[in-house]
Parts: sequence; structure tokens; C-alpha cells
Amino acid sequence: MTTIPVDTQETSAQAAQETLAAAATAHTVWSSTTPADRAEVLDQVADALEAAVDTLVPAAVDETNLPEARLQGEIKRTAFQLRLFGSVLRDGGYLDARIDHADAAWPMGAPRPDLRRSLRPIGPVVVYSASNFPFAFSVAGGDTASALAAGNAVIVKGHEAHARLSRLTEAVVREALAAAGADPNLLTVVFGREAGTTILKDSRIKAAGFTGSIPGGRALMEIANSRPDPIPFYGELGSNNPVFVTQAAARGRGKDIAAGFVESFTTGSGQFCTKPGMLFVPRGSGMMEELAKASLPAVHAMLSPKIHQSFSDVLGTLSGIAGVETLNASEAPDGSPAPVLLATSIERLLADPAALEEECFGPAAFVVEYDDESQLVEAALTFEGQLTATLQAEEDCQVRELVDVLVEKAGRVLWNQWPTGVSVTYAQQHGGPYPATTIPGSTSVGTAAITRFLRPVAFQNFPQHLLPPELSDENPMSAPRLVDGVHEA
Repeated sequence: MTTIPVDTQETSAQAAQETLAAAATAHTVWSSTTPADRAEVLDQVADALEAAVDTLVPAAVDETNLPEARLQGEIKRTAFQLRLFGSVLRDGGYLDARIDHADAAWPMGAPRPDLRRSLRPIGPVVVYSASNFPFAFSVAGGDTASALAAGNAVIVKGHEAHARLSRLTEAVVREALAAAGADPNLLTVVFGREAGTTILKDSRIKAAGFTGSIPGGRALMEIANSRPDPIPFYGELGSNNPVFVTQAAARGRGKDIAAGFVESFTTGSGQFCTKPGMLFVPRGSGMMEELAKASLPAVHAMLSPKIHQSFSDVLGTLSGIAGVETLNASEAPDGSPAPVLLATSIERLLADPAALEEECFGPAAFVVEYDDESQLVEAALTFEGQLTATLQAEEDCQVRELVDVLVEKAGRVLWNQWPTGVSVTYAQQHGGPYPATTIPGSTSVGTAAITRFLRPVAFQNFPQHLLPPELSDENPMSAPRLVDGVHEA
């Protein structure tokens, strides 16, 4: 590929301050721009990313080891979610506009004043890129898209695993912003740990989005929480994503379930945050034997040598635990990891769940044999918060108690499907109780993600000309509203 010179040096302290000042200035104008105008800008950014595919994808292949087809699809997803947020802006429902007219006879015992409430941009946001999705969870990814859509400027801490790509993506987005008449400083990329923490500590930053490891996320969350003015830290940290197979499902579809599991845990070299890391199967069902003889597919090299080494270290720890056996393993081509299936019993898992349920980021997974389905409930209770939990079951299976536990443990519960596909849509939930995410009431995928970067403001007894458009009597943008407790027709 043709090398385009880009600056990926660590951002200096002075440059970090200049970036913060520029973002604050850009935010002031952007936050007062109409939702419809913001939607047009997001559409143009999406167009620009797709137009730059021949520059961006080769750079991504070079830095991440991900296959070209996967990266082409990821750019399509990135552009799609920008346009999807544009449609959310045009609809106006995301503003959650509510109007309570003055009511002298309000039953609480005192007159009700005229109150009008809607959601406003929270302020400049810092986003920490993920390593495993160099487009969809990086510079122009979901956190950036939802924050820009909400009306906020964004500073992205670029990931060192694809630093050059981050600079190239930044250039595409900034040029598109300028061409659309917006301030290019709505998006700026910085590099380096020092810059990343300096910006998070700055009072001009009002929220943060993060996708990465538990230690890294915890460290940043503590900074966000210990500021003189603590801010919301939306971190996605880790998940094991267990799969529970009932006896009836094993009898009827055991071979297909085994094949689906192998495909799911090895997809993308096992570097998805939704990779199923543990499969519970009935003892004597034949599924263990099916998995032992399964052909484990060759996978591509991991995202970076650091991630590969971490995978090897965690796998070594897990495989060295007493009562754990290697059920199946493949040969690894040079530079690539070897997919591995470990096996243990339900009794061993319940004896020390914290040790065996550690996330292993890469193409490895556990198979756990159980005797009675009541043990599935007991096992499910041992898990920390998860992004997903999956049931492979039949319609007549008695799994209500297990479902109730999984709903408490995970943000997305699946029935007879696999968790590694995360659809960008209206009803998606990509989040869960800690440590899956730091704020379980939020999602980082889907249109509901916009609410992370908004805050409610109520206007009491205000004149019409000073109200936001969605709260005025004329409602020029025709935003959906709740008026006196009734959804406006």
C-alpha cells in the first residue's frame, strides 16, 4: 500500500490543552445546532468514510491483522450507525420532550407550575478507542457517533494498536465536518496515556466512553469518579458470555449446537467482547465427544503481539488449574493463535467459579459438563455481570428459573442463537451489570446509546421565545411529546 505520512506521536501537554480549548469552542456552536442540521452533517461524514475505503481498509489490514472482508463490513457498519443516528435526530423522540401545563387544581395539594422538560447535550466527551474494532468502536465508531448526534464535541484517545489508521480516519472525518460547514474540532484524536488521563481530568470534559480491559477501565473510572466534579464513565470492560444447553436441546440438536459454538468462539480469532467463553452441556449427551473431535478452524493472527501474549498467559493459567483438561486444540500457523477447548465438571466450576470464569480474550473456551438442569441455575448464579447469556433450549423446556437468573446477570439474553453478532438497531442492548459495563442502565450499541451523552433540563414558567423548539407550543420539528401525561397525537 502507498504510505501516507501521519503523525502518531504522543500528544504533548500543550497540545492536549489546545485540543480541549478547541473542542469546548466547537461544542458551544454544535450543541445549539438543530437536530436536523446535525443529521445532515452525520450523513456527510458517513459518505466520506465510505468514499475513503480504499485508503482506510489497507491501513487497517496492515495494523490489525484483520481480514479485508471483515474491515469492509466494519466500515459499512460505521457509516450505517452514523446515518441511523441521523434518522433519530430527525424524528426527535430521543429528546423525551415532556410538557406539564400550569394546573391550579393539581391534586398534590399545591398548584402545579408550567414545567417543560427535554434532553440537552451533556458537554464535550472523551472516547477511548477499542483495539478489536478499528472502525466501529474507534475514532468514528459508536461512542463518537452517539456523542456527536447528541450535540457534543468529541476527543478520541486513539488506540496504539492502530494509531496510523486512527489519524487517517480523523483526517477523513474532520475534512467531512469542514465541508459540511461544521467545526472540524468537533473531533480530534490524541495519543498517549498521559494525554488520555489529562483530558479525562479536565473540567471541560463532561462524560467518557471506554471499551477495553477491566484493569484499564477501572483505572480510568476511578479518575472520572475522583474528579472535583465527577462525570459519568461509560465503560465496557469484560464478559464471559456463558451458553447453557438443556438436555432436550442436546438430544435434538447437540451436533448442530456444538458446530455453532465452535464457529462462534473462534470468529475473529475470539477477539469479540461477545465471544461465548463457556458452554454447559449435559453429561452423557455425546456433546463432549462431538466437541472433542470437532475440527477447530484456523484463525488469523491476533490484533497485536501484546494481546497475543495476554491470551497465552490467561490460557496457561486456566489450563493449569486442577480438574481442567484440554478437550481439543488445533495446530497454529506461524504468528497465529491455536484455538483451544478446555473442559471441566460442574462440580469443579462450583468449587472455584471466580478462577474458571475469568475472561480469556482470544480463541479459547470452556466446556462444562453437568448432571441435572438444576445445576445450571446454581452455575448461573456464580457469574458476575455479563454482556450476554445464551440459552440453547426447546420450547417445552422448564427454564423459567434459569431465565430469571440470566436476566439479572446479563444485558442481552439469547434463545437458540449466538451472541457474536451485535445488530445496530433500535432495541439493541450492549451493556450489563459490572464488570460487563460500569453503568448497567446504558448501551453502547443501538439508538438508545444517544441518551448517555444527554442530560435533562426542565424549564419552569418560561416565555415561549426562550424555550427549545421541541418544548414550544408550535413544536416546529414535530417532536413526539408527552403533554399533561398523555402522548401527543
